Amino acid sequence: MKGRIFVVSGPSGVGKSTICRELVKQLDNIYLSVSTTTREKKAGEREGKDYHFVSRDEFERQIKAGNFFEYAEVFGNLYGTPKDKLQQALEQGKTAILEIDVQGAQNVKKLYPEAKLIFILPPKQAELQKRINGRGRDDGKDAEKRIQGAGAEIAAAWQHYEYMVINDDLEQAVEEITQIIK
Repeated sequence: MKGRIFVVSGPSGVGKSTICRELVKQLDNIYLSVSTTTREKKAGEREGKDYHFVSRDEFERQIKAGNFFEYAEVFGNLYGTPKDKLQQALEQGKTAILEIDVQGAQNVKKLYPEAKLIFILPPKQAELQKRINGRGRDDGKDAEKRIQGAGAEIAAAWQHYEYMVINDDLEQAVEEITQIIK
């Protein structure tokens, strides 16, 4: 049996990573894809767990080698989904969860039309700003860029995503997404 792909997207600070980690804990036969990126590793992030961190040259070499299922440039950095591990998970009949941005989700949908796209929304714009500023991973300039980009992401999501989930209560958001997957 071939596996399925679910894409989880949303603005920075909305809780995508936390939700995805909870889904992996609560559901069987799940594969959570770890993206490759050219951005700098931030405090507390771990190689191979949060991302695969590579240079721009290495990323571009991997593009030429056809190693990515999809890739996109976001905030001046490249992000991509490694093809080999995703294909292996799908061949094993696993449900693959890709935590990627709107641009990457659109690429996935073109390549794999059966993929289901889930967009995570903040309860309010003010709450999103508080979360981005409160997580301490972005400097002031980077945080402001992410807050401004959130509006464009949310506007684009309404056109492309099958499901919208508000992350006001983590447990409820995880349950909603669990029901979508089931």
